[in-house]
Amino acid sequence: MTDAVIRVERLKKEFRQGFWMRRVLAVKDISFEVNRGDIFGFLGPNGAGKTTTIKMLTGLISPSSGRAELFGEAIPSRRALGRIGFLPENPYVYPYLTPAEFVVLCGRLSGLGYRAARDRTRQVLDQVGVAYAADRPVRRLSKGMLQRTGLAAALVADPELLILDEPMSGLDPIGRKEVRDLIVEERRRGRTIFFSTHILNDVESLCDRVAILRKGEVVVGGRIADLLRRDARRTEVTLAGEYATLRAQLEADGLSCKEVGGMLVVQAEGADTLKGVLERALAGGLAVEQVIPRHETLEDLFMREAIAGSDAA
Repeated sequence: MTDAVIRVERLKKEFRQGFWMRRVLAVKDISFEVNRGDIFGFLGPNGAGKTTTIKMLTGLISPSSGRAELFGEAIPSRRALGRIGFLPENPYVYPYLTPAEFVVLCGRLSGLGYRAARDRTRQVLDQVGVAYAADRPVRRLSKGMLQRTGLAAALVADPELLILDEPMSGLDPIGRKEVRDLIVEERRRGRTIFFSTHILNDVESLCDRVAILRKGEVVVGGRIADLLRRDARRTEVTLAGEYATLRAQLEADGLSCKEVGGMLVVQAEGADTLKGVLERALAGGLAVEQVIPRHETLEDLFMREAIAGSDAA
C-alpha cells in the first residue's frame, strides 16, 4: 500500500479567455507526490499555476487532462475531500457572522454534529489565536484575523490532510511564527500538510519536500536536503586596512568586491581562490576580520530555477 496522500500525474489545465476564446495553458503536464506525514512546499512566482493546481486538487475546477488522487481515490471524490481541510488564498468569511458562528457552520458542513462542532470550534479558535474575538462580527476583523479564522475553519473537522494556499498571507511576524509552530504541531499529531507560499525561509525551515513551478511546469522537485548544494560554493572574506591596491588587483582578476562599513568584503569561489585571497591579504598587511562560507539556500535555488530559468526561456 502506497504512502502517497496526494498523487498528481501529468495534470493539465487549459482555460479559454476573451471574446476570441484564446487558449491559456495555466498548468502543463505536472507530476508530483506528497507522502503521508510530510510537510510539502508548493512554490513558484505569481502566475506559475499554484492556485490553479490547488483548485483542481480540491475539486473546485476540473483538470483538462491528467490524473490527481487524494488518499488513492481519483478526484473529485466526496469521500476523499471529506478527509481534508482547505484554506484558500483569500478566504471568504460571511461578514455578518462571528468567527465562532462561521467555524461552527464549517464544522456542520463537514458532517459534525452541532455539539461536536461547537466544542471543536472553541479548541481551534484558541489554537489559531482568535478566541478573544470569537463573538466579534467578522466585518470588524483585520486581514490577519480573517486569515486565522479561515485556518480555524480548515482545522475544525480534524482533517488528515491540510491544503493551505498562502497561509501566512496578511500575518505579522508574530502571526507567521505562530502559524509555523501550528504547522509543526499538526504534523506531530499525524497530519500531512501541503502549502503554497512566497516566504522561502518558512519553507526551508518547515518542509521535507518541495516542488517549484515555472509557467505551469514543475522545474524542480524532491527533498530539500537533496536539492540544495551544501558544499561551500562561495566564501565571504572581510578584510580591514589599506585595501585599495588589493581590491583593484582582485577585481582585475574577476572577483566580486564591495566596501561595507569601512572594510572590504571579497566573494571567493572555491578553495584555491579563497587560499589566494587570504595569502595576498596577509602579504599586504591586511587584517582578516571574517571568513564565512555561504551555502546554497532555498532562495538561491528558487531564483536560479523559477526566476532565472524563466528569463532564459
